[in-house]
Amino acid sequence: MSDRRTALLLSPHLDDAAFSCGGIAAGLAAAGWRVVVATAFTRSVHPATGFALACQRDKGLSDAVDYMALRRGEDGVACERLGAEAVWLDLLEAPHRGYDSAPALFAAPHDDDDVGGALAGAIGGCLERFAPALVLAPQGCGGHVDHLQLCAALLGCGHAGPMGFYRDTPYVIRDPGARPCAQVAGLALSDLVVPLDSEALGRKQSACGAYRSQLGFQFGGVAEASAALASLALGEGGGAGAAERLLVADPAAMLALLG
Repeated sequence: MSDRRTALLLSPHLDDAAFSCGGIAAGLAAAGWRVVVATAFTRSVHPATGFALACQRDKGLSDAVDYMALRRGEDGVACERLGAEAVWLDLLEAPHRGYDSAPALFAAPHDDDDVGGALAGAIGGCLERFAPALVLAPQGCGGHVDHLQLCAALLGCGHAGPMGFYRDTPYVIRDPGARPCAQVAGLALSDLVVPLDSEALGRKQSACGAYRSQLGFQFGGVAEASAALASLALGEGGGAGAAERLLVADPAAMLALLG
C-alpha cells in the first residue's frame, strides 16, 4: 500500500477545481502527494434538449456533440497535466435537473431538487475510498446552484479531517469581492494565502488550457484564460508573488500540511 498522502479536490463541474486551485493541486502532486479531482456533475444526457442544449450551443458546439463526454475528455487531459487523477461522480448538472435559465442557475436551489442525497453519498464514498489527508471544496462564490449543493453535501457528511475551501473561479475574476455561500460563511474559518511557484502556476495554466470547450465562453480564448489566471494569482498574492487563497480552520496547521 502506498504511504503517499492523498488530497481530494471536490469540483462541481469539469473545470472548477483546475480553474480555482489548480496551482495548489500541481504543487501537491510535485511534492509527492496523490491528488484526486472528483467532479460531481458529469453525466451525459445525449441528445440534450431545452436549456441544456442552449448551454451547449453557447459554447459553439453542434447538437450532435455529446457535451459531457467531450468535457470528460478535456478533464482527463487537464488532470494529467496537473499530475492528478480524474474521478467522475456521474450526477446530472443543473440544466438537466429543472433549472431552465441562466438566472435560475444563480438563484436558490429548487425545493424539488433532490440531488443532495445522491451527492452526499458520492462524496462519502470518495472519503471512504481515498481516506484523504486533505479535502478541498468550493466556497460557493458566485452562487451557482451546483456549487451550493456540493458545499451543503460535503458539510452534511460530517468530515472531520483538514479541509480548505477554494475561491470559485472565474466568478472571483468577474467579482473580486464575491463572498462564500451561507454554509461556508457560517463556519469559523480564516483566509489563507498559499504561495505558488512558477512551475505550479505554469502547470495550472497548461491544465486549464485543456478545457477548450469552455475557454472562449468563460474568458475569450486560450491565451486570454492563461493571462486572466496569471493576473488573478498575482492579485491573490497581494504583491508577494503568485498565490491561491483558501478558507481554513487553522491557517498555521494548513500551511504545515501543505509543506
